[in-house]
Amino acid sequence: MTAAWPWLAVAALGAYHGVDPSMGWLFAVALGLQERRRAKVLWSLLPIALGHLLSIGVVVAIIGGLRLFVAIEWLRPIGAGALILFGLFRFMWPRAHPRWVAMRVNAAELALWSFLMASAHGAGLMLFPIMLGMTPHGGHAGHQMAMAQAAHTMAQAVAVILLHTAAMMVVMGAVAIIVYDYVGLAILRSAWINLDMIWAGALVAAGIISLVI
Repeated sequence: MTAAWPWLAVAALGAYHGVDPSMGWLFAVALGLQERRRAKVLWSLLPIALGHLLSIGVVVAIIGGLRLFVAIEWLRPIGAGALILFGLFRFMWPRAHPRWVAMRVNAAELALWSFLMASAHGAGLMLFPIMLGMTPHGGHAGHQMAMAQAAHTMAQAVAVILLHTAAMMVVMGAVAIIVYDYVGLAILRSAWINLDMIWAGALVAAGIISLVI
């Protein structure tokens, strides 16, 4: 599929995760303020992005594999149902995500925290309807055709993961630096938006859209 909208959607979701404080920039700014070093904010972004990349990578790999072996007539309602159920779960238990009890963390611990946080929020799951719309299911094809389709699916999955993570890191880095240098965390007390509820609604909406498109 040559349309640009799936790639724009992948980048837009990455940008959204970059804005969401629970995905990492809030943690990065807190670490920077703790050590009073701007460099600490920038350092924190790398393991956070790596953990996020690994989380969505697992989901995208599963989706890509299923597209090769499961008929899209079955895959679409299963994935849509998972999105809707997970969105409802996030509505009912918005605070059901990993808690970190210590602020003294190394790169590996920060990457693990990011992986768990992204997984708990269903970050990769949101890419399901986008990936379904990228390439029609090949059905029953010859061996060479199946191998070519598998290689294309793998390359496409890697591109999705990298684009999503790059968009998230650019936006997250910009937000973290702006907050650290100019705004300060005090603004969160007066200008807070409940992004958890927005994300839960987006999950449900994506599931419904997956069923109707």
